Amino acid sequence: MDKVTRFFWFCSGAHIDTLKKYPIEHNKYVGIGATIFFTALFASLSGGYAMYFVFNGDAFAVGFAILFGLLWGTAIFNMDRYIVSSINKEGSTNQQILQASPRILLAIMIGVVISRPLELKIFDKEIRQKLKSAYLKGQHSKIDTLQKTYNQKYTMELSKMADLKKEKDSLEKDINRSRTQLNEEVFGEKNSQTSGIVGYGTYAKQKQQVLQEKEDRLKLVTNNADNMDAYLEKRKSFEGVNDMKMFSDHQLDSLAKVAGFADRNWALGQLTYNENGTRDLDTYLAISFIGYLFILFECLPVFVKLMSPKGPYDVAMAKTYEANVYYADRDKERDIEVIDSVYKDHVDEDIKRRRSTLSNRTGHDRDRHRYD
Repeated sequence: MDKVTRFFWFCSGAHIDTLKKYPIEHNKYVGIGATIFFTALFASLSGGYAMYFVFNGDAFAVGFAILFGLLWGTAIFNMDRYIVSSINKEGSTNQQILQASPRILLAIMIGVVISRPLELKIFDKEIRQKLKSAYLKGQHSKIDTLQKTYNQKYTMELSKMADLKKEKDSLEKDINRSRTQLNEEVFGEKNSQTSGIVGYGTYAKQKQQVLQEKEDRLKLVTNNADNMDAYLEKRKSFEGVNDMKMFSDHQLDSLAKVAGFADRNWALGQLTYNENGTRDLDTYLAISFIGYLFILFECLPVFVKLMSPKGPYDVAMAKTYEANVYYADRDKERDIEVIDSVYKDHVDEDIKRRRSTLSNRTGHDRDRHRYD
């Protein structure tokens, strides 16, 4: 238990040797340290999950996710530890809040970054369903656009094809009616279209000739329609119309499974809206509350430090800080005195050396003049 306590003290950024002297402060810094540790743990899970989707499908995706998760968690841990340990309790409440405001803003940003990947995991099923709908709509829109472009490009051919089909249908109906009349003429059925004479007579031969002409025309129209249909089918293949098909359920599942981080993040944002564009309040509040929870969790160590009264540990740390500052000032004065003393010694030594040089040079010059 002592090791766990010391570990959370370390996480809180407290000076352990000083904190040991004040048992009344132990629990407070255990709580702060535990909050920082679990925030870093959630950050590690969040970063690892995000990186897993970046390298999804890669053989080393899990390894990359674990490595990045550890690095990201360590970075968040270091920032949180610094944020909390850098807040001192010496100033007034307003001064402390002003001092902590940049740290609170940084904590909010960290909370947002941490919460987003975890929100993606929590709403994974809903996100996949939203992605399937989006992919299906996108594919349908592509097919409609391509079909519309094809229709505009081959308007004349399509119009001619429609006329041929219309004429073919009309001829088939007319031929059936003419064949019926021919049979009635041969069997001698009397009506407004037949003579009533039994046998293959003059009237029957005329109707047979008319029927044959219509059948010949039908063959020509059918042949032209088949040729035009074959041509349009080739044009569809060339334009890519035949290649565009709606996604099957299996294809949609595969696409949603391998969707990237950006697509999933977009889908999460779209979950807060209904099909008609209105706000889906329930989903919006659920996603927002999860984000607010992580933001609050990230800001909690700072708030705890701000809300906690000034304790003996804070006083001791302030005095230690003042003592260290005073020691640093005295150390500076000592260094200045040492430097001055050493410099003075160097000056005296240099003066002696130069006097000796001048003295020797003067004696040498005197001796030389005497020789001359």
